[in-house]
Amino acid sequence: MLNRKGPLTGVRVVEFAGLGPAPFACMMLADMGAEVVRIARPGQRPLFGIDQKFNLYDRSRASVTLDLRTADQHAQAVELASRAEIVIEGFRPGVMERLDLGPETLLARNPALVFGRMTGWGQDGPLSDRAGHDLNYMAISGALWAIGPAESPPPPPQNIVADLAAGGMMLVTGVLAALTHARATGEGQVVDTCMSDGAALMMVMQYGLKAAGLGHGGARGADMLNGGSAWYQCYETRDGGHVSIGAIEPQFFAALLEAVGRADDPVFADQYGVGRQGAMRDALCALFLEKTRDEWALILERVDACFAPVLSMEEAPGYPHNIARGTFVETDGIVQPGPCPRFSATPSDPPTHGDAGRVTVADVLTAWDP
Repeated sequence: MLNRKGPLTGVRVVEFAGLGPAPFACMMLADMGAEVVRIARPGQRPLFGIDQKFNLYDRSRASVTLDLRTADQHAQAVELASRAEIVIEGFRPGVMERLDLGPETLLARNPALVFGRMTGWGQDGPLSDRAGHDLNYMAISGALWAIGPAESPPPPPQNIVADLAAGGMMLVTGVLAALTHARATGEGQVVDTCMSDGAALMMVMQYGLKAAGLGHGGARGADMLNGGSAWYQCYETRDGGHVSIGAIEPQFFAALLEAVGRADDPVFADQYGVGRQGAMRDALCALFLEKTRDEWALILERVDACFAPVLSMEEAPGYPHNIARGTFVETDGIVQPGPCPRFSATPSDPPTHGDAGRVTVADVLTAWDP
């Protein structure tokens, strides 16, 4: 077993290994000190054929391999779940029930169990049994429609929004809330986490602005936060790099203009004028092409201009702020983001790689002996 430190030390979690948001949620729980045991299928491999040690979603936890279709190994999975406080699965609705490992079975053995479920479309609804990925779950929330320039289709924003923010992080929040209830009352429950629901929740501010009649209803390239404002954009620099500008408030916009020598330029006199954004954008495009990205950083990182250089994955770990914060760590030669958030009294251990915790069920049951 991997004995890890953090605020969740002593919390026992059984994870039925899957893809994307459920493993990410279990990674976060393990990063925070929970004892997570990952149950993998025989021969299960990560996506894209990478070696398991590079599958960073699976870091920092113990892993066992069980064939859940056999009676004895199915019984071992049930026994593990009976000694856990949280079970997490990320399969389509009905899969765990067909394996006789659904909430009815496991809660009968362990009434205080928190059963965390992660799906794309939810446990019910017309799409609940359909395949999908992050991009599809975002698509029905209004979030994807609002991203990108007006003249182009919405671009895929990697798998960050629905998989991780709206999926994995929602699942972490849900199971920890349910765990608080279970420890207080002895009553377990099912936590139904759905990426399309979560992606919609990520848009709560935008739906409020729409109801208030502000902006353009989220139309691509038209609203303040999705490309419609000159002062909330990324701009190309002389060396082909990019900088990000987020000077929404007047005081930050004024600091930006002062730092770049345009404080008295009439083009920028009406920051929020809808009809002025195009001219301001053109002026800023020309301005930022005058210097390299790093030259602009030397000028604008010193002031409250809401500025940051756009860094590649190769550059980000070596950025001075990230170094000072310890944002990235290196484990067995693999550079990766470290645990987040930070805890003052119960700091998290550094992560181990995704193939470091192979154990047997007997090892786990011994460690979890009631």
